[in-house]
Amino acid sequence: MLTVENLRKSFQTPQGSLEVLKGLSFELGAGESVALMGESGCGKSTLLHVIAGLEAADAGSVLIGGQDITKLRERERAALRRNRLSLIFQQFNLITSLPVGVNLAFEARLTGRHDQAWIADLTKRLGLSDLLDRYPEELSGGQQQRVAIGRTFAARPDLVLADEPTGNLDEDNSRKVLDLAYDLISETGCGLLMVTHSEITAARAHRTLHLRAGMLS
Repeated sequence: MLTVENLRKSFQTPQGSLEVLKGLSFELGAGESVALMGESGCGKSTLLHVIAGLEAADAGSVLIGGQDITKLRERERAALRRNRLSLIFQQFNLITSLPVGVNLAFEARLTGRHDQAWIADLTKRLGLSDLLDRYPEELSGGQQQRVAIGRTFAARPDLVLADEPTGNLDEDNSRKVLDLAYDLISETGCGLLMVTHSEITAARAHRTLHLRAGMLS
């Protein structure tokens, strides 16, 4: 599903060039979940952004389903993100002007994979059936994150990239959200790469990678 080979990324600082990704290589299979851990500022979010094609790599390759996103033009990268990837962020990133029901179906409609029966099933399992006409600002943090997860899986992506998806939630809501996410990963067969600071959250994944000094271990 995902193959990263010799990936390098640097940023310019007042002190000179700072290399945050130093030749990273790893693979993630279909239906596999991988937790990515490391100290704040070590480059975890940068790695997700490069994989998603939101930032350019200096060197190396990122193959998603055999297609190297680093070799694509911006329009092609956007199409690949739309059709094969989905991202979940700590900030939820719901469309505030749209009610929950429309938010849930948004990505699926963009990709042309809208399936009302599947969305209805997700809505029920996520406990959102009574909230479809509400707007994001009327929801709790846990409810908003369930909407974000539902929106992600409604589109049936091949790969989910999650950046601290439970960072704004309390322990109980965090556990519930992760239970739902892992159930859906198992059911749909997509891959998951998740940045987290929580050892408890990381333990739920199939394996954990640690990013230290620009290298993986």
